[in-house]
Amino acid sequence: MQKDQVKAYLMDLQDSISQGLEAVDGKARFEEDEWVRPEGGGGRSRVMSDGAVFEKGGINFSHVTGAQLPPSATASRPELAGRGFEAMGVSLVMHPRNPYVPTSHANVRFFIAERDGEAPVWWFGGGYDLTPYYGFDEDCRHWHATAKAACDPFGPEIYADYKAWCDRYFHIRHRGEPRGIGGLFYDDQNEWGFERCFEFMQRIGSSYLDAYVPIVDRRKATPFGEREREFQLYRRGRYVEFNLVYDRGTLFGLQSGGRTESILMSLPPLVRWVYDWTAEAGSPEAKLTDYYLTDKDWLAD
Repeated sequence: MQKDQVKAYLMDLQDSISQGLEAVDGKARFEEDEWVRPEGGGGRSRVMSDGAVFEKGGINFSHVTGAQLPPSATASRPELAGRGFEAMGVSLVMHPRNPYVPTSHANVRFFIAERDGEAPVWWFGGGYDLTPYYGFDEDCRHWHATAKAACDPFGPEIYADYKAWCDRYFHIRHRGEPRGIGGLFYDDQNEWGFERCFEFMQRIGSSYLDAYVPIVDRRKATPFGEREREFQLYRRGRYVEFNLVYDRGTLFGLQSGGRTESILMSLPPLVRWVYDWTAEAGSPEAKLTDYYLTDKDWLAD
């Protein structure tokens, strides 16, 4: 098992995605902040603010260690409770200014859980998902086609399985609706052996820019007004609700004593909550929930 190779890849991935998104924005650059965690490990956070395209975005690399896995990491794996851990990963969220450009999220990670006298338990996880405000079929198909192309070398069933997992995971249960149009999500992956699992993680991480940048380029100059902006801020509230209530990465970071500012960098700079608001029937805003945020196979045709 070559942990150093995983760490080197993740740090290179942070660099390549940072450079790609800076090129798309054309104005703002990521500001880097290196941090050390008293309990063990650290990372480097990069945040972009007030760009030409991105109102706020962040991409984190972290490599942390601890004496005991937190509850968020053992909820689905109770047999690992009490083990020490080592975790490394890259996580990013980009919040565009233009409501016609979707928010995107990506994450790839590697865990090892260890206990004296027992073999270490390791696994990979990650994926990416897209959260539009005003949807376009072309964009949804491109996003999912890129995800499928990344998965296909590993088996014909992988994309379908991990798309379904993503749909289940990014579901706001108290709202009864998905966060977005999905993508890929997987966790606890070790059944293929280390080398192939690592190769899969690289395929997913390295395909993110291919999935997102063409969509941003198509929509970033679309004219919008106050109505579209207010709807974008309203829908951002759903993003905040999911991240603070359900997201395993956020909960792991907070429960493991991670750096709070870096963990919460995924939150948008402006959000709007409106009491009991309902979109007008037949409106573009209603189409988001009535059509786009439904269970779809975007590649069926």
